Amino acid sequence: MLIGKKHFLTVGALALAMAAGAAAAQQKSVAVTAIVEHPALDSVRDGIKDALKQAGFDAGKNLKWQYQSAQGNTGTAAQIARKFVGDKPDAIVAIATPSAQAVVAATKDVPVVYSAVTDPVAAQLVPSMGPSGTNVTGVSDLLVLDKQIELIKKVVPEAKRVGMVYNPGEANSVVVVKQLQELLPKAGMTLVEAAAPRTVDVASAARSLIGKVDVIYTNTDNNVVSAYEALVKVGNDAKIPLVASDTDSVKRGAIAALGINYRDLGVQTGKMVVRILKGEKPGAMPSETSSKLELYVNPGAAAKQGVTLSDALVKSAAQVIK
Repeated sequence: MLIGKKHFLTVGALALAMAAGAAAAQQKSVAVTAIVEHPALDSVRDGIKDALKQAGFDAGKNLKWQYQSAQGNTGTAAQIARKFVGDKPDAIVAIATPSAQAVVAATKDVPVVYSAVTDPVAAQLVPSMGPSGTNVTGVSDLLVLDKQIELIKKVVPEAKRVGMVYNPGEANSVVVVKQLQELLPKAGMTLVEAAAPRTVDVASAARSLIGKVDVIYTNTDNNVVSAYEALVKVGNDAKIPLVASDTDSVKRGAIAALGINYRDLGVQTGKMVVRILKGEKPGAMPSETSSKLELYVNPGAAAKQGVTLSDALVKSAAQVIK
């Protein structure tokens, strides 16, 4: 009787071990990092998680999900990258250029999917927008700047001097500055730059533009978006209209933005991650962009910044912030 019980326990233990092994084999691991937390990048992260769940990869069940923010610090971004590479997940998702650069520098083996990177080629993440042949692919949030200039003219028809607060250390923003320097003169306007290397520099950089610009345009610069309320205070106090490329910034006090829905961008990114989890090689997957743009307007912010929006512009908006 005793021998039979031992045999039963052994078989039971073996069955449990086999079940645990099967569960471990089925479980996938995704590590996500962002350079900083702000509404746009948070929406990307949430969209990624939603896409994974929709595909059957549920965090806490059959998916190990890790997320860490570098809190705006590139040194911290590098530390997170090294930690994630050491964990050997099935994929690392890097949100925004500084985090993507840190992760790509840290591994040539672990699959990397970047997201919310304006120019991945200039940032040296991939050699081109085609299949990279490396461990890297992803989704760019590149915007056609001609459309951004058209929006500036619709908001402030008489604008001649366009101010831009940006971080000169962020590749995304440097690319946009160079393009605007070329494009604005063709539209009868000039660019006036103000550097904000740190988030705490945004307010002083904005104040330095008072009396020098007719409008301030902001791209998806992470320092600026993180401290957008500081920019809004300057715009409201000095009656300088603010036009953004991040639609979440309109909710925070910009007059208008023609931009990407960052949750949709996250879902698009998540679908690429799913393909990798199912066996595709990132190097065989071309980088992607989003062509779906949405116009947000904020008539209340316009009034505070000394501008009246045309009825036509308001009616064409996907969302009017009250």
